[in-house]
Amino acid sequence: MPLQKRRLGKARVHHRRSAWAASFKKPAATQCPRCSAPRLPHRLCMQCGYYGNRQVVESAEQKNTKDTPETSEA
Repeated sequence: MPLQKRRLGKARVHHRRSAWAASFKKPAATQCPRCSAPRLPHRLCMQCGYYGNRQVVESAEQKNTKDTPETSEA
């Protein structure tokens, strides 16, 4: 089994690890084709509740319209 000849210093190890972690890029936000709100790719839109062409969850606007009772003039 191979052995190291000299011990690596803390600074060298930490610099290598931080450079490796910095190589990961944050995913770019895309626009929702339905409402043009920013959303992450391959995730549902939190504004309209759609993923692709189908509605997965109710949006906040739809929930608010269901909660408010309609006023009827009597």
